Amino acid sequence: MRTEPAAGGHDLRHHGDAEVRDDGRALVDLAVNVRADTPPGWLREHIAGSLSGLAAYPDGRAARAAVAARHGLPVERVLLTAGAAEAFVLLARALEVRRPVVVHPQFTEPEAALRDAGHTVGRVLLREADGFRLDPAAVPEDADLVVIGNPTNPTSVLHPAGAVARLARPGRTLVVDEAFMDAVPGEREALAGRTDVPGLVVLRSLTKTWGLAGLRIGYVLAAPETVAELERAQSLWPVSTPALAAAEACVGARALAEAADAARRVAVDRAHLVAGLRGFAGRGLRVVEPAEGPFVLVRLPGAAAVRRRLRALGYAVRRGDTFPGLDEEWLRVAVRGRGTADGFLGALGEALRTV
Repeated sequence: MRTEPAAGGHDLRHHGDAEVRDDGRALVDLAVNVRADTPPGWLREHIAGSLSGLAAYPDGRAARAAVAARHGLPVERVLLTAGAAEAFVLLARALEVRRPVVVHPQFTEPEAALRDAGHTVGRVLLREADGFRLDPAAVPEDADLVVIGNPTNPTSVLHPAGAVARLARPGRTLVVDEAFMDAVPGEREALAGRTDVPGLVVLRSLTKTWGLAGLRIGYVLAAPETVAELERAQSLWPVSTPALAAAEACVGARALAEAADAARRVAVDRAHLVAGLRGFAGRGLRVVEPAEGPFVLVRLPGAAAVRRRLRALGYAVRRGDTFPGLDEEWLRVAVRGRGTADGFLGALGEALRTV
């Protein structure tokens, strides 16, 4: 684990959807971490029912109250956003920070937003040799904004909540991206809903589990004064009426039960995928384990050529070299059902024979 200043060399704006745009739409999508076969029919119908209210300006009070109730918080600690990505932009623009640090490898949008806002960003690079696990002592003491994902995209590592909480300091904002926490059975290690960690800001996304990436809905959980600062930086009516309807529905009892079932299925499907990937160890493939998110990270010699061959065979996977701390030997693979995984593993075997 080492600390370094942010520098060029990584395309921080590259995301998994780039793998399936344009000529990639016919591919089996293992590059994007949105749950397959979503949104469910009941959610589509609920969102469609909100369309009759489009003539009115969006009113987020009911959705905000629903999110607050879901986490046992007062509404003053909740801010609804146009996806978690908007929250990163708001944090970068609204908070006065001197030394922001991002823990990598992780989702690159937080660093990109900070850099776009004029900040000089430090990086703490977690090492493969350590299983990409967090050592809180590696984060500089003078960092006044620290960003970490949990479970982390792309490593699929779930850091202990206690280790993440130890990053908190008086005068420091600790941003924990929990966009994939609802894909973890029991949401163990979650910090959402905690009010005893100073400076804690938790981000949640509703686009991954519910297949709402095109609708853009997420939220921030933070101290009321932080929420107020971020809200002042938002544009007017930033979350649409259909997105608000989705937010209210996705934190209700029915949705939470369905998400819990989905998380358990993801765990089973992930175990099947990982077991199949281990079968290629003789070809130099290594899986980062234990994986806890709805995706797995693998290291493979010649991964760039393998990725191209997989595309020719009908499968899109996410390149890893755009993540600071990784290089061209890394690939991220989304967890799908057993049938899709078996098809992918067969294609991977063929790709390895021909590359």
